Amino acid sequence: MAESDTQVKLFRGGDINGFLSLIVDNMACLSFLAGILIFTFDYPADIVYNYMFPGTAVGVFVGNFFFTILGVKLNKQHKTNKITSMPLGLDAPSAIGLPLTVIGPAFVIMKSNGMAVHEAGMNAWYIGMACVVLIGAFKIASITFADKLRNAIPNAGLLGSLAGVGIALIGFLPLIEVFSEPIVGVVSLGILFYALIAGIRLPKNIPGIFAAIVIGTILYHILGLSGGLSVTYAAPSAKLYINFPYPHLDFLKGMENILPYLPIAVPFAILVTIGDINVTASATEAGDPYKPKSVLLIDGLATVLGGLCGGVSQTTAYVGQPAYKRMGAGQGYTLLGGLFILFGGMFGYISFFVNLIPTAVLAPILIFVSLEIVAQAFIATPKKHFTAVVFAMFPSIARYIAIQMTNPTIVPTDQLKSLTTKIGTTLPETLVTIALGSGFIFVGMLWGGLLAEVIDKRLKRAAVYLFALAIFAFFGIVNSVDIQGGMYFLWNLHGAARATALNFFLGYIVLGIMFFLMSFTRGCKEALAGESATTFAERTLKKIPKKANS
Repeated sequence: MAESDTQVKLFRGGDINGFLSLIVDNMACLSFLAGILIFTFDYPADIVYNYMFPGTAVGVFVGNFFFTILGVKLNKQHKTNKITSMPLGLDAPSAIGLPLTVIGPAFVIMKSNGMAVHEAGMNAWYIGMACVVLIGAFKIASITFADKLRNAIPNAGLLGSLAGVGIALIGFLPLIEVFSEPIVGVVSLGILFYALIAGIRLPKNIPGIFAAIVIGTILYHILGLSGGLSVTYAAPSAKLYINFPYPHLDFLKGMENILPYLPIAVPFAILVTIGDINVTASATEAGDPYKPKSVLLIDGLATVLGGLCGGVSQTTAYVGQPAYKRMGAGQGYTLLGGLFILFGGMFGYISFFVNLIPTAVLAPILIFVSLEIVAQAFIATPKKHFTAVVFAMFPSIARYIAIQMTNPTIVPTDQLKSLTTKIGTTLPETLVTIALGSGFIFVGMLWGGLLAEVIDKRLKRAAVYLFALAIFAFFGIVNSVDIQGGMYFLWNLHGAARATALNFFLGYIVLGIMFFLMSFTRGCKEALAGESATTFAERTLKKIPKKANS
């Protein structure tokens, strides 16, 4: 083997393509984060750009820096120059999900309780930091049990719960934005359909997301300057938010109010932990011998440090490592990408680009992410578990409705109180809906896992899921009847709240006992032994006529 083949080079030609792809992905996530908070929740922009962006950028830099070092080390160990560094960036579901379901709602609740806007924004930021620090700590701690965790929960629960978030929150809300300014939004959405969904190559191999953003943004500003928009034109601000992040302990202030949001944060940690393992396996299959423990450790450290510096989105090892390898990227692209994002967060040029891009242009990207998340839930799940995937989506739909119900501008506080306290022939539907959406990702994960176990005729394991749900519901960890999602002891509740919480608890307990006893029946044992019974999903799919060959 020639010396030039084994000499490790930090930079190579393919690093340019890898660098561009890496920064576009990360800038898109930062745009999602800012757009959701500022435009959906009217959150103070100065907190997003001065504190959240720089801290989040630190996490991206730290992770890519250590992955660059690891890539160089592996090349030296294996006496090659062909191993590509593991790309790391912001986890899109978290960058979207935490603002939508934790930081934004916490900000709205605090404002509705009379707190000043800036103070409410800072306190919501502390909660976001606390979530990210705990998520990072979970990833580091999971190094010893990540494989067992991956095998314990069926994909129907893990991916189905995330698919529900994709449909109800990541996809549907942006769809409203697209059609609120349809000329710009639909054009951008169409480009993404053309380039990313249909997979048709754009001229000069221009990336689809990049083309959608550039064309949509130019169209928006042309229409705005010419008076062709149907909404008020907002000229981009040239203000640069400059701030230098450093580790601090303000996340501890968020620990005081984090309990209602832990059932949301923990599933994001589990999903990325399992994702890191899958990404490592993918890289190994492509010829790059990464170890899951190394990837989890670096990703966990990056997430923790990002949170300590003010970040509000966890990092993740990107699933496209083999794609970066095919681009010809080596080690340099991760170092350059990390530095670009770090400086962009500190010196404010990323916030300038975010201001430049209208919401109607960002919204189609969220819709695309939503479609990919939902599609992946079915692709990576056995066909027989499709119904479990769908069942896992329902709590996210309930959460979307609950968000609307608990918004005082939509349902006045006095009216909401009336809707959630009056018991008629049934429990208050509004309170039941709020409870169904409380801890929605965790509930969806458990519901999907529960039904997958039932489909596999493993009723004892299904009973375990139900008993776990009962215990969590008893304390309000899931299905909380508290309008703000708070935890409690069931015996401290009164009236409709007590009746609703008690019925959730008893419903899970009774069905758990039933499934446990039914596992001993002759029919269950025969079905488990023979696996002859077809599932509802399989029977349904058989009824769908196959497309005739042309």
